[in-house]
Amino acid sequence: MTKRLPTWLALTLVLVAPLAAAQPPSASFIVSDIRVEGLQRISAGSVFAAMPLAVGDLVNEEAIRAASRSLFATGNFDDIRIGRDGNVLVVIVDERPSISEINIEGNKAIETEALLDGLKGAGLAVGQVFQRSTLEGMQLELQRQYVQQGRYDANIETEVLPEPRNRVSINIDVDEGNVAAIKHINVVGNEVFDDEELTDLFALKTTGWFSFFTNDDKYSREKLTGDLETLTSYYMDRGYLQFSIDSTQVSVSPNKEAVYITANVTEGEKFTVSDVDLSGDLVLPETDLRRFLLVSEGQTFSQQLVTSTEEYLTRRLGNEGYSFAKVTGIPEVDEDNNTVAMKFFVDPGKRTYVRRVNFKGNQKTADDVLRREMRQMESAPASAAAIEQSRVRLERLGYFSKASVETPEVPGHDDLIDVEFDVEEQSSGSIGASFGYAQDAGLILGLNLQQDNFLGTGRRVGIALNSSRYQDLYNFSYTNPYYTEDGVSRGFNIYYRSTDLSEVNVASYTTDTLGAALNFGYPISETQRLGFSFGVSNTEITAGQYAVQEIKASPRLQDGVDFWYDSTRLSDGTYSGVEELFPIDSLPADALSPPGEPGFLDIHGNEYLNWTVTSSWSQSTLNRGRLATRGAAQSVALEVAVPGSDLEFYKLTYRGEIFFPIHNEWTLHFRTELGYGDGYGNTQGLPFYENFFAGGFGSVRGFESNTLGPRSTKAEVYLVDRPVTEIDEDGNPVERGGEDGRGFGYVRDPETGKLVFRDFRDDPDPFGGNVLVEGSAELLFPLPFIKDRSKLRSAFFVDVGNVFNTECLANQLNCFDIDASELRYSAGVGVTWITGFGPMTFSLAKPLNAGPEDEEEVFQFTLGRGF
Repeated sequence: MTKRLPTWLALTLVLVAPLAAAQPPSASFIVSDIRVEGLQRISAGSVFAAMPLAVGDLVNEEAIRAASRSLFATGNFDDIRIGRDGNVLVVIVDERPSISEINIEGNKAIETEALLDGLKGAGLAVGQVFQRSTLEGMQLELQRQYVQQGRYDANIETEVLPEPRNRVSINIDVDEGNVAAIKHINVVGNEVFDDEELTDLFALKTTGWFSFFTNDDKYSREKLTGDLETLTSYYMDRGYLQFSIDSTQVSVSPNKEAVYITANVTEGEKFTVSDVDLSGDLVLPETDLRRFLLVSEGQTFSQQLVTSTEEYLTRRLGNEGYSFAKVTGIPEVDEDNNTVAMKFFVDPGKRTYVRRVNFKGNQKTADDVLRREMRQMESAPASAAAIEQSRVRLERLGYFSKASVETPEVPGHDDLIDVEFDVEEQSSGSIGASFGYAQDAGLILGLNLQQDNFLGTGRRVGIALNSSRYQDLYNFSYTNPYYTEDGVSRGFNIYYRSTDLSEVNVASYTTDTLGAALNFGYPISETQRLGFSFGVSNTEITAGQYAVQEIKASPRLQDGVDFWYDSTRLSDGTYSGVEELFPIDSLPADALSPPGEPGFLDIHGNEYLNWTVTSSWSQSTLNRGRLATRGAAQSVALEVAVPGSDLEFYKLTYRGEIFFPIHNEWTLHFRTELGYGDGYGNTQGLPFYENFFAGGFGSVRGFESNTLGPRSTKAEVYLVDRPVTEIDEDGNPVERGGEDGRGFGYVRDPETGKLVFRDFRDDPDPFGGNVLVEGSAELLFPLPFIKDRSKLRSAFFVDVGNVFNTECLANQLNCFDIDASELRYSAGVGVTWITGFGPMTFSLAKPLNAGPEDEEEVFQFTLGRGF
């Protein structure tokens, strides 16, 4: 009869059995094989690779310990046991689980992506081996970060859930709590400056009226550190060289809702500068370097001036190739006399040279386009000013939203650097197409293409094709900004414009213009250019029978009307007799009313061949070609139709803008445009088709484009009607018309003896003027929730401007000489966005003093033009 073993003994044998076959080695032996047990997801090859033992090795206790340490160092195992089964080395491992999923809930102040990045940096990420100690450490670190934000009641809970195949999922539940508000800020030990003056320096504030919007009453360790540095700088810049912050206490109320901040300070004595000197290796003349000493004898000591002097001297040495120069201001304090002698020690280091200039980020723009903007040359001494100037020139091109530069050392050389520019390309042109229908214009088709960086060559190409029932416009322009290697530009444009606005109630004249121009630009400095343009144009103007009086005198006869008659029509619509036609050459001379002032065509004819010369000067220190935020730009241009042209006139224009940074991304922007034109020689006044206009984008927003200023004077044309020349069977006079149903005889009033005339239209068009005055003040501000603002601009603005005429006709509507009281104002907000199709601009503006003739437009939009 077989006896059964007790249960406890059977279990003991089961647990001991694996080790019975793998006893710890008691002596050295040669490994004939290696067996790994306990693996679930880690391959045996990974274990063999981590072990410093292989088949055929002589193994002893020291080798076993080394192998165990190597396997533990992988971080993949919780437990490792190594034994021997004959000459077979047995390795039994207990794997750590891998992380299959990480879930985070409840966080708002810190984004989930940021938390996951932090966990990944600490070794907790999906697919990695789970280590509880790491999770606990991250839990404490996360708690510390919330405390730094003033969230003292924040709580972090973690849960680790096992999953099949030796995996775990981690759930992190975040209770961010509330940010404790600052109830009191106290500075202890100050005597020179009162508490209010010092606490006003702090970015942290006690709870006030606007704290809900600014959140400046929420405690943050980083902000407090910055405030303490500001406090130290405030004293140091006012002569208190030995000022110190002895201690800082931040206490929290028991309910963790209030924070109390106390800073204990020692002010010390006020020091003045007794002497200023330079020492060290002065590789440049001392007189040159002393120009950059902002600290002077007898001056109250200021750490800010000391730091600025160090920066200026370092920059000056950097401009001479000493890229790694160090300038240190060393104060020698005399506590008995409360003075300090400043000595600036100069360590220029080796003069550095540029090995290579490299570019990256320019996907479509050729390297040559960037390289020709360089002011720092390869193999030349490195100049900080030249490198920075090169970077600024890249941004001014307008092809890139931003450009940055780094100057890494060349490995193995302490006198060589590389200059590496990193650019971010943006849309450098605009494209627009239009398709529409209007009652007066008919079918409208248009295509406009403007590319400032054509095919990445840096050349500007523009094409415009527009066609409608009343206008055809074709224009082609081309400019090579580097026609020569030293920056001389050359370009040309050819255009044809034909307008036909002569139909009744549409317009008053038609033009056909064919022209071309050749232009050159010459750089005279880094920021200034001269420009010259030579153009020719042939313009033919055909005035319709309803041309406004500024173009042609009124009243006037109509072409093709060969008869006149005396009207017998009574006020009740009946006729007192038969109306008989008479030839026009029999019309009495006194039947015509005297015409008004002669129009432009009456004096100068209707076809002009003009040769023009334009000279210009421009200057720009803007930091970017598009959506600039710093610097200034201005230009002056004079266009003259040279003697010998059919018309002799000139136009002088000035444009200017300047930016004043206020704080962070808040910037003031002022803009102005002035223009004046007139005729000379035999030409009376500026030709009307060269007039200035105002209103709309780039002018005075809130008013319709080109609608401000003088209006045309409606034409007065002699009335043509169908006379009554027959009697019907009842003896009544009846009208007889021409074949086309139109009238064919001028009407004369028998009582006055004069031909009757009527006004052509009741809504005269804008006519422009020879004087332009415009200006704008903008407050540029950053839009919230937008990370990349390099392609976006938003602004509050106030616009002012109008068009004037120094030679108004006596009865011209809305026409006035230069008069400040006639300036129009508007205010509003606008946004410009650089898209792949070019700038898109929107504005909402309210005219502040619109006149009775002005046309308002509150919302405006344009594609291809910014502000």
